[in-house]
Amino acid sequence: MTITPEPTVRHFADAMTGSSQGPVVTSPERPQRQAEPSGGTADDVYVEPGLTPLGAREANRFAVADLLRSVGVSFFAVRGTSDHGTVLAVAEGDREAVLGVLFRGMGQYPGHLSVIDAQAVVPAGPLSSRNPKAWRGVRTAAAVQVSWYRTDAGRHLVMGHEYGCAVEFWNWRGTHLVAPRANRVTWAVSGEGRNVLGAARLFSRFVSDHTSQHEAPSLPTRPEFLVSCAEDIAFPVDAAYTWVDGNDPAWQERKAAAKGEVYHAESASDARFISRDELRYSVRSLHMFAPWIRNVYIVTDDQVPAWLREDVPGVRVVSHREIFRNASDLPTFNSHSIESQLHHIEGLSEHFLYFNDDMFIGRPVTPHAFFTPSGKARYFPSRNRIPQGPVVDTDTPVDAACKNNRMLLRERFGRVITQPMEHIPYALRRSAMEEAERDFPQAWARTAASRFRAMTDLSTTSSFGLYYAALTGRAQPATMPFTYLQLAVPDLADRLQRLLDGRNQDSFCLNDAFSTPEDIEAQQELLDGFLNAYFPVPSPYER
Repeated sequence: MTITPEPTVRHFADAMTGSSQGPVVTSPERPQRQAEPSGGTADDVYVEPGLTPLGAREANRFAVADLLRSVGVSFFAVRGTSDHGTVLAVAEGDREAVLGVLFRGMGQYPGHLSVIDAQAVVPAGPLSSRNPKAWRGVRTAAAVQVSWYRTDAGRHLVMGHEYGCAVEFWNWRGTHLVAPRANRVTWAVSGEGRNVLGAARLFSRFVSDHTSQHEAPSLPTRPEFLVSCAEDIAFPVDAAYTWVDGNDPAWQERKAAAKGEVYHAESASDARFISRDELRYSVRSLHMFAPWIRNVYIVTDDQVPAWLREDVPGVRVVSHREIFRNASDLPTFNSHSIESQLHHIEGLSEHFLYFNDDMFIGRPVTPHAFFTPSGKARYFPSRNRIPQGPVVDTDTPVDAACKNNRMLLRERFGRVITQPMEHIPYALRRSAMEEAERDFPQAWARTAASRFRAMTDLSTTSSFGLYYAALTGRAQPATMPFTYLQLAVPDLADRLQRLLDGRNQDSFCLNDAFSTPEDIEAQQELLDGFLNAYFPVPSPYER
């Protein structure tokens, strides 16, 4: 087999192969208990600054690839069935050389190893490479998976064996190399073929063509793996936020003027407008757990978060003035109004996720969680029901908007919507939003012109746009592991701790609809600790 050299990136594998550069990681240290991954131990965990799941995955692959090169073993990347790990194929005839170099490398820098039996009903769990039992069966295994567990400097995260690199042993059959287990594309490749470079997104749905080459470089593979599969998502996906700094005196003065009230400077410190800094951590959640996002747009009333770098590609602050078609609708202090204009963001992709700043991605997810490969958006109906009957004075603004949505959609499509949406990032189609605005110009304009929430509003992003897309064939219902946590609960500390310990939700929302000024200070201390522990790694967009 012949390989094409891939880009050189320094990781701690350099130390194992004798590089004078030295390791990037520090000595193994035991992280906090809640960070320990299932199926392994914390005996050999390496501290790595800037840790992300994608970074751990790539570091493990680099380490294994460097070891294979150090003994002249040729390999190619396989489109495996796991989105989190990687797979490298070697010829069966190189098994002894591969096992030898892995044994030596993991002797110097202990990690974890699991033996893969393609016929096993239950996969074998990882064992420390220090444990002789870890090496049993490696001479006949279909593959072995190798990893070095990593933790952040604060010991809040552990990226474990699921981010490891598997080495498969492919057998010669005539002129072809045959896989020892199934992958996403083929059982065999030509043994006479040469390696080519394949885009990183071919080897994990966790990355996209918009993930940087530094984070996820192209890999040497075989031409057979370069095909576009039916389940691939190749279209770009952006993220959009609405955000306001309620502590800003200039914003509060505009708000008071719009309400016809006298502005008092001391009101700027009103506890109900304290910024909890959720946006910073929500953006961190994208950086850590959704690196396939192309661009992040933050829509504001000419405000810029103090922590945000605007000189970094991939993020842009968008003023309300850029997206509102009717300038006389501004200023507005109504989220329904602002959301009705999001699809006017210049450069926004056809497929995008809309986040409130209290929504977070909770663990690595693929774009398939929000869109189908054919481009349909997924929406997540709530277990709640929209109240029956027309809008009445006792309705909340949320219920009133849902009723208005229902009335218009029933008139247009003859269908009745019964459920609001869960507080999960809203997967939207820009074309559906544009079309809905054209179909309902009066209701849309009325919502845009409402400076404060009104009983005539539509909830265009959290319900109307999703159902409109569904009724025109561009969206479908789905489910997702998620948590909605209302902050004004007496056992908030326990609930946050369970969420942190579990880390088993694709998304979560920390909503603050009912807190009193007296609640906020105690809540903030809990939230600061929770958010820093859950998302300890700054995004590239932070100062």
